Order: sequence, then C-alpha cells, then structure tokens
Amino acid sequence: MTQEDEDLDHLVRTRIRALRVAQGWSLEELATRARMSQSSLSRIENGRRRLALDQLVTLARALDTSLDQLVETATDDVVTSPTIDAAHGLMRWPVKADPGMTVMRRRITEPPPANPARMRAHPGREWLVVLSGTAVLMLGHRRLRLEANQAAEFPTMTPHAIGAEGGPCEILGIFDRDAQRGHHREGGDRRDDVPA
Repeated sequence: MTQEDEDLDHLVRTRIRALRVAQGWSLEELATRARMSQSSLSRIENGRRRLALDQLVTLARALDTSLDQLVETATDDVVTSPTIDAAHGLMRWPVKADPGMTVMRRRITEPPPANPARMRAHPGREWLVVLSGTAVLMLGHRRLRLEANQAAEFPTMTPHAIGAEGGPCEILGIFDRDAQRGHHREGGDRRDDVPA
C-alpha cells in the first residue's frame, strides 16, 4: 500500500467514526443499522480489518451519506483570498463547493435609495449579516433596520435595496447563482455587486 493509499484508508476510517459519533450512535447502533457485527465495525474503525467496497457502500447508506463523500479526499486549497474591489468598497470570495455561489463583504456609506424605482428584483435568494453599524433593507414596501450581528434572508424577486443609517455599515452577503446574475447590468457591466 502506498503512502497515499494509507492516508486515504486512515481518512475513511476516521470519517466513519466521526459520522457515527456526530449522530450520537454507539458502535452497536451503527452495526445494527449496517447489518454487521459490532466487532467487525470496531475493527474497521480501528484499522484492524481491511476495508471492503461492499462494507463501505453499506456503511455509507447507514450513515446517510454517499460512497463518494465517504471516500472523498481532502483538498489542499482550504484557504481562499478575496478579490478586492476598492472602488466599490467590497471583497468577494467564490464558494468552492458551489461555483454558483459568492460571499461578499461590503462597506456601505450611502442611505438606501429614496426612489422605489431604484430597487432591484431578479431571480434568486440573498442572505446577509451586518458586521458593524446599522443597515436599512428596503424590501418591497417594508423598511427593515438591521443592527450589527442581525441577518436577513429573502427571495430577490421582491424589489430590494440596502443602505446605511447613521454612518457607515459593513455587511457580509451570500449570493446564489441567480442573485449573483441579477447584480449585472445589461450588456455585461457589473453593477455594485452587493446584496442590494
């Protein structure tokens, strides 16, 4: 067995035990669910029994996961640096697990638009949390005041805009693929890419 194979073997065994513990199950409970003996499961978790494909399939089902997730190797690119757009006061991080999602941090200094015609609507959902200051979320005919550490989640088909109240605020937003597209201008130019 190569070092890479040994590392994967150890990772899978550790993952089986961690998933069992996370469910709050004893060895006996998981063994019953997987229709195997408790001693066999113990030997699998402790590395004293060879991992067989049929056992992994059975254990994956019993742990309510897939075989792919059970044997997935860890990636080296865990840390991500943001793309910084200083002109608009924002930072953007792609979400690796779902390339259609983006996390964005933005400093807002202006109040929300007074003119409802400047509110946007588009397919998708947005989620945001206020990191500092006070934000005002205009959502349809509603005016919602969000203090630091408060969050909002809403469907973006509702006309919406966001601004600051009483000084600058910073928000962190998560866009799904449709909401991210909704913050583009016609012709492909980017608008302020913020939950707005």
